[in-house]
Amino acid sequence: MPELPEVESVRSGLEKLIQGKTIKTVNVYWDRIIAEPSNVEAFKRQLVDQKIEAIGRRGKFLLFQLTDYVLISHLRMEGKYRIEESTVPLTKHTHVVFSLDDGVELRYLDVRKFGRMSLVEKDLVHTHKSLAKLGPEPFDGTLRLTELDRQLKKRKKMIKASLLDQTVIAGIGNIYADEILFEARIYPGRLSNSLSDLEMTNLHKAILLVMGKAVKAGGTTIRTYMNAFGETGTYQASLNVYGKDGQPCVRCGTIIEKTKIAQRGTHYCPNCQLENGPIEPV
Repeated sequence: MPELPEVESVRSGLEKLIQGKTIKTVNVYWDRIIAEPSNVEAFKRQLVDQKIEAIGRRGKFLLFQLTDYVLISHLRMEGKYRIEESTVPLTKHTHVVFSLDDGVELRYLDVRKFGRMSLVEKDLVHTHKSLAKLGPEPFDGTLRLTELDRQLKKRKKMIKASLLDQTVIAGIGNIYADEILFEARIYPGRLSNSLSDLEMTNLHKAILLVMGKAVKAGGTTIRTYMNAFGETGTYQASLNVYGKDGQPCVRCGTIIEKTKIAQRGTHYCPNCQLENGPIEPV
């Protein structure tokens, strides 16, 4: 599933390619992609002559700021956007096509058809059910140590699960949760409210570091992810534990292990991330 860095890369690419253009017609080939309004014909009709004023992001959601509405798009597992000339044939995985005023098309493709789009009034977007409860963005100046500490100290679930909880921090998924906890030298199964002040500081630093680097790298391509330019991310070259089970740890040489935590495959170093081991500043 595309996580925040991948979605930000898509947003940035779309901003360069379609911002300022106007939607002339919309074709929907798989109705279930459209979550709101429930009437797909209304969705298509309301988008006609809407100018794409800006493209934003909140957590893992793309936000197309239009003249009168905001189109909230969640890519889910394998959703992606492509810009194509109208003469290019549609693929069998193309489910929504926005024809723009300059003759090109913004196409939404999704192999698994899990992605969803909601068209909402501008003044209602921040209270929409998909966005209203999202936590802070994992960047300096937005994610404050004091707030992170407050959120985690009241949670008895495992720290891996807390990092995946979008109400705690928006945009972190399985890949980056593993990488963050390795960077912070915290065992993924530790209870969130058991972290010391030093561990909390280390965790905060690790979140900012890993997510910042991943965004700059355009995200991580594990299977099929590509941005709006058809480019893959490059952060996979910097992964330390995710997908590295059976390989030596880059820090200590201990073999990386994989287990299931928070119902997700979880990678960690059993030496660097001791369940109750000493913690040093990072």
